[in-house]
Amino acid sequence: MAGILAWFWNERFWLPHNVTWADLKNTEEATFPQAEDLYLAFPLAFCIFMVRLIFERFVAKPCAIALNIQANGPQIAPPNAILEKVFTAITKHPDEKRLEGLSKQLDWDVRSIQRWFRQRRNQEKPSTLTRFCESMWRFSFYLYVFTYGVRFLKKTPWLWNTRHCWYNYPYQPLTTDLHYYYILELSFYWSLMFSQFTDIKRKDFGIMFLHHLVCIFLITFSYVNNMARVGTLVLCLHDSADALLEAAKMANYAKFQKMCDLLFVMFAVVFITTRLGIFPLWVLNTTLFESWEIVGPYPSWWVFNLLLLLIQGLNCFWSYLIVKIACRAVSRGKAGKWNPLHVSKDDRSDIESSSDEEDSEPPGKNAHTATTTNGTSGTNGYLLTGSCSMDD
Repeated sequence: MAGILAWFWNERFWLPHNVTWADLKNTEEATFPQAEDLYLAFPLAFCIFMVRLIFERFVAKPCAIALNIQANGPQIAPPNAILEKVFTAITKHPDEKRLEGLSKQLDWDVRSIQRWFRQRRNQEKPSTLTRFCESMWRFSFYLYVFTYGVRFLKKTPWLWNTRHCWYNYPYQPLTTDLHYYYILELSFYWSLMFSQFTDIKRKDFGIMFLHHLVCIFLITFSYVNNMARVGTLVLCLHDSADALLEAAKMANYAKFQKMCDLLFVMFAVVFITTRLGIFPLWVLNTTLFESWEIVGPYPSWWVFNLLLLLIQGLNCFWSYLIVKIACRAVSRGKAGKWNPLHVSKDDRSDIESSSDEEDSEPPGKNAHTATTTNGTSGTNGYLLTGSCSMDD
């Protein structure tokens, strides 16, 4: 075990040339990040999860009820042993051949069987009240952590001149505010890693799971080798759009459509501006070029930048979804007044919703019905599940 630990913490991988772990031990004059500090994130993640449960029960739920958001779920499919067996053991989305066979077996028309399967899939989805409570919790946390990050960073020199992220690196002392900011973000994303398996299931579960893993690894990695200064820039920048997204979801669940439209447009502008503009031109510029000039590359430097580039790849993916839906909304709105958030079921296959989307309505339904389901606006399918922060 000693040999494994010595190999893992090899100074030539983690630190610049001629720097050792002994150089970064805490002294009376200065405190530096220590790997053992990160253990604190696990009990704090559990505490955050418990705070979330209390918040959703005693704060978010009363707010939802005050906004007349009901806990009623989708319509329940009528009991049918044969269809239930097909649904649980064979497929939740029967093809045309299977539908015809079931139609003959049950003496039902095909549209009735399609409706049963749609209702059966929908009844496993959470209620609007549950969705609202989850979004309100995330909105509250994102708003708090982003506000804290801005207040902290505006007092630091590296916000105004990113070269300060690398001056005197890695001998940069760890301040109390920076330590709190890092541990809080890491604890939150550990809580998301665990709660993701019990939260509302979404179609991009795998992507979000990968995203959370990369974020946790980035936060941990940058803390251990004392790249925390540039790490705070990444965290704050990626937190900037998250609160707007959750606010737009809350407005949609409460059926405040105009507010929802406005908030989503604000989210889209902030998201694309920060993720595709500021992040590569400001943050990646300093991690790739300014650090190369001031400190020089070393093995963990390459890993850190590869992880940031992976985060940027996820940013591009989510930005593509936003632009794709906006283009579809514009093209569909040419015949009338354009509402950027009223989108069809096809759009929702790319965006946030439960793991099983409502199917497209059978032929004969009008276009308006295809745009909304269960009494809610198509906006619900429009909103992305999350944002990539180094977070996210």
